[in-house]
Amino acid sequence: MPAREVFRRTWTAIFEDRVFGHAAELGFYFLFALFPTLLCASSILGLAARSANQIYDRLLDYLALVIPTSALGTVLSTFNETTASASSGKVTFGLIAAVWSASVGISAIQDTLNVVYKIQDSRSYFMARIHAIGLTILLTIIVSLGLAALLGGDYFARLASHQIPDHYLQIVVAGSIRVIGWIVANALLALCFAVIYHWAPDCKTRRWHWLTPGGAVGIVGLLLASLGLRVYLHFFNSFTMTYGSLGAVITLLTWFYMTGLMILLGAEINSHIEAAAAERLLAAHGVDPGRMRLPYPH
Repeated sequence: MPAREVFRRTWTAIFEDRVFGHAAELGFYFLFALFPTLLCASSILGLAARSANQIYDRLLDYLALVIPTSALGTVLSTFNETTASASSGKVTFGLIAAVWSASVGISAIQDTLNVVYKIQDSRSYFMARIHAIGLTILLTIIVSLGLAALLGGDYFARLASHQIPDHYLQIVVAGSIRVIGWIVANALLALCFAVIYHWAPDCKTRRWHWLTPGGAVGIVGLLLASLGLRVYLHFFNSFTMTYGSLGAVITLLTWFYMTGLMILLGAEINSHIEAAAAERLLAAHGVDPGRMRLPYPH
């Protein structure tokens, strides 16, 4: 399908499927899932923070790469407060609350992607929630591995700088290690999109794709939107003046909204490309696509 036709169909479907409204819904659920997740993470780190200060510092550095700076202060404040009072009981409660709350967000993704793909969900509430919890755990592992790749890249790059005597060789090796770390992290980000698009909607037939056109657009769009939001907040930070102490929360919610929007935009692009492929297949067999309700294969 020509890119112009994909753009036209996607633009029309964005309004027909209420993508902007569903993105706001996802943004709320993402925000709702954040702090229980921080409770779990901070409870565990609070038990080992004194012996893992360097890892803790690097973790905060990489959070600053993706979360707007003005919102990061509020997140870290909550993070540090819960870390200071961590206990084994809170670890257990935080883990359960984090998985359950995050699965609510994944359930919202399931519902919105079913709308995008024009699918009637045939799963019971119980089965859909089991799928959501499993997908939550899988995505948590992938994101953790992506963060570990960034942290590991910096760690081994610093190690190489100290162990290699030749200055120019130090630069080449350290730079190569960091590039590998970023490549692995971006590959895992692409894997997150692929897992969401493959497992979240209730598709009857599934074909695995490591990287889809919609996934590529979603990833690039998310990175550009995050960068744009950071630039806007740097030069035109009016959230604090408008919302007062809630400005940081509004900023964070805005970032989550853009994340949900990019996920749905990628799904819309994929759905229309797959629908066009189905139309060509029907036309090749002499069937008029206009007389049939086309499925959205995945």
